[in-house]
Amino acid sequence: MPRPARTLLPLLALLAIASCDSDDSPNQPTPTPVEPPFWGTIFISPDILTDDDPTTFEGLTYVGQGSRSMYDRRLADFVTVEAFLFDATFDDGLAAEVQVNPEFEDHEVAQVEAEKYAEAIGRLPTVLREDVETVWIHQGDQLFGGGNNNILIHTEQGEQYIEDGILHETLLHEAVHTSLDAAHANHPTWRAAQEADPTFISDYAEEFPLREDLAESFVPWFAVRYRADRIPQSLYDTIVETIPNRIEYFNSRGFDMYPVD
Repeated sequence: MPRPARTLLPLLALLAIASCDSDDSPNQPTPTPVEPPFWGTIFISPDILTDDDPTTFEGLTYVGQGSRSMYDRRLADFVTVEAFLFDATFDDGLAAEVQVNPEFEDHEVAQVEAEKYAEAIGRLPTVLREDVETVWIHQGDQLFGGGNNNILIHTEQGEQYIEDGILHETLLHEAVHTSLDAAHANHPTWRAAQEADPTFISDYAEEFPLREDLAESFVPWFAVRYRADRIPQSLYDTIVETIPNRIEYFNSRGFDMYPVD
């Protein structure tokens, strides 16, 4: 569950005091650090993307089984398996190979999972799917992952995300790792935006500023830019007050957001 938004405190500037007697020098305030308002941003709203939003997903073709190396969080390692393989196509010309662990009963059971997640991935904007070449699907109650031109899915965890209404928000986060991190996470303008903003949007972003801040910030930016009518005003205000410079960074990138806009 998300933590309640904390009240944002104004940054206190240190006043440069000219040399004077200590008796008539005012006590200088100690700056109060501004704490991130959230623990993690995939939890801030279940309405940022939903099943009712359009998907670019066109269809899935089963192409048989083949040897594939897939990362499995249950083992914290790559495994080589004879995966069920599906070609997923999207109406913006992108495509991905969905690789399903053979621990699923047969290719028909595997296809149900492949279609479920390919349809959800199709709701992500084009910019977040451009580098997604593969999707790995395993059983298990493990976190999703992004990077390696891939999105990693564990289906028991996926069902929990679906129950909580945050499957798409989680996929947004992970796809940022896959398609945006390399170009933006260490970009000088992004780093300047980090420095200029009052604080990080979440504890997770603050703990891992190079690895997680971009993905943690993208989800709330998406919410205020494209889904302001779906979120409470208080949430909108908290986001724009906390990361105004990061928001401007995203606004200035000219991302291909189809089918969102």
